[in-house]
Amino acid sequence: MNEKITPYQSATATKKEQVASMFDNISETYDFLNHFMSLGIDILWRKKAIGELKALQPRLILDVATGTGDFAFEAIKILNPEKVIGVDISDGMLEVARKKIKERNLGGVFSVQMGDSEGLHFEDNHFDAVTVAFGVRNYENLEKGLADMYRVLKPGGKIVILEFSKPRKFPIKQGYNFYFNHITPLLGKVFSKDNKAYTYLPESVAAFPDGEAFNQMMTKVGFKEAKDNRLTFGVCAIYTGVK
Repeated sequence: MNEKITPYQSATATKKEQVASMFDNISETYDFLNHFMSLGIDILWRKKAIGELKALQPRLILDVATGTGDFAFEAIKILNPEKVIGVDISDGMLEVARKKIKERNLGGVFSVQMGDSEGLHFEDNHFDAVTVAFGVRNYENLEKGLADMYRVLKPGGKIVILEFSKPRKFPIKQGYNFYFNHITPLLGKVFSKDNKAYTYLPESVAAFPDGEAFNQMMTKVGFKEAKDNRLTFGVCAIYTGVK
């Protein structure tokens, strides 16, 4: 179901290729629009999600779909790990991340590289924790991506996924749908070079198997204790699982 929703509805390019192009196109305005459109709440969501790893105190973290690096920077601030490796399929987004790493003088702790969530170039049982923020709904093959993240995680390691969700209750559901389907694409058009990107956003969220369906998928690939914690009236959710 999810892989049918693509940014440009191209008959020749795969979802992966289209998502990479889309993020290359919006990389310069991505951070600003994220904070602006969520009224800054996305920063609090990230803090809460990273808090899920406090008890584990991971030394080596893999941040998948790292984008411009915000989730990894939050992890460094809160958890003080030895090393964070960020992977992403968009070089445009990674270029922004590299600038931020340099500005913050964090080159010794945080490095980024091109990488595909469904074919991670790391050995089995390698990382203490794997994190993903607002990335899994863009996977071409969600189950394959989850299985590969499970593979590179050490036994006893934990995955933390932050992703948009669909509010279920009146009137939040109706207000959210209006904002997401009408206001978000409008703001995206005004501030971003890519008209399609912020139309794709609500479509990809609508198609994403959130809540219990996603927990079941995590359990299917091997994660134990898969659960979700809904934030801000169900607009967003933190998913966790243990290997």
